[in-house]
Amino acid sequence: MACLEMPLQAHGFGFFVELRKRLQSGLLIVRKDVAGSPAEVVVTGGDSSLHIRTPRGELSLKLPAGVSFTQGCCTPTPTPTEELSGEELHFRLRITVNHTDEDTSDGVMERLQAKKSYCCYCQGCTTRLLEDRVFKRVLPLPNGNWNAIVDDWCCHPDPFASRKLLPQAEDCLLGDTFLLLARDSSCKQTLCEEVRLVGTEDSQDPKKPCRRLNLISCKSCSSVVGEAVTPETLKLYITQVLVEPTVGDRKPEASRNRWLFVERTVAARLLQLSNTLITFHFSVQTPDGKAFLLVRTSQRNQKNNKERTAF
Repeated sequence: MACLEMPLQAHGFGFFVELRKRLQSGLLIVRKDVAGSPAEVVVTGGDSSLHIRTPRGELSLKLPAGVSFTQGCCTPTPTPTEELSGEELHFRLRITVNHTDEDTSDGVMERLQAKKSYCCYCQGCTTRLLEDRVFKRVLPLPNGNWNAIVDDWCCHPDPFASRKLLPQAEDCLLGDTFLLLARDSSCKQTLCEEVRLVGTEDSQDPKKPCRRLNLISCKSCSSVVGEAVTPETLKLYITQVLVEPTVGDRKPEASRNRWLFVERTVAARLLQLSNTLITFHFSVQTPDGKAFLLVRTSQRNQKNNKERTAF
């Protein structure tokens, strides 16, 4: 999907509409000075539009391409808090989404396929970093910290203790928030490498050893796009690069908002994890491993059992 949710606001009319394409549902909020009760709100659908009629008048909203309102599916719902119950009316909408071949996900993990050609771009300046990469295999890596529980399911010494899971020449390995690719000769033209020590001066724990981080940057704008895991392997962060199918010399949109891109990329990854794992922890960290955002979720009560903690 191109969007996870699309808010349509009409403050002057006292409405708020939010459509969720993946869930094929929507939320309509109407101020009580516009309509005093649910019976005074009539919602109908037209050709790629949504019509809302109240005693104050009628409003027509244009819907995104491929989205239509399901007639008769507008249900009043309780407001989330008692404070809002005297100010707003809430309705749940049902929408229909027509999927097309042009629909794309905000998550690069879901878009990548084997035997198709892709280009990697720097998200900061849209410079093409890697050209015409065709992967014979696109494989998921185990979840982060998987080796911490090897002893629980392995009856002999850890066979992976001195080995890393690395891609072969035409592989693309998908990590939690990164891609592992083999480096080729073209990388010298677009990427540069810098060695940085992390976990020393900024660390409050003197016993914590420092480590060398081989950062990979875009030569055009100097933005960090990943790490060099080995001299032959690149680790590209999904929040720093754009991966798109090869289409001639076309470049991605240069005006793409940085924060919007990061927000959509992280949201798509969280959604994918919550749909495939019973429980998971997701943290945002500095290069030295210090976490400043932690999201915990559980499928047992996916709507309410979410916790966010700031560090």
